[in-house]
Amino acid sequence: MEYHIDLAYIKERRQEMAYSQEYLARLLGFKNACNYFKYENGTYMFKAVHLPILASLFKCELSDFFIEYREKINT
Repeated sequence: MEYHIDLAYIKERRQEMAYSQEYLARLLGFKNACNYFKYENGTYMFKAVHLPILASLFKCELSDFFIEYREKINT
């Protein structure tokens, strides 16, 4: 089984909690909101150190960030 970070969930929780990208960028140590945007949209991958911070802010479990990846098999 392979898991991937559910970027849609992260974006949804950020919006539900009314956190700006700029605010999260500062908390995660990024230079600006543009850098955070690249993580949230999959250009960059969130690091393991980022996820506990996000889980605390979003009031969720770390496991909530992951979805099972199912590769399409061409037959």
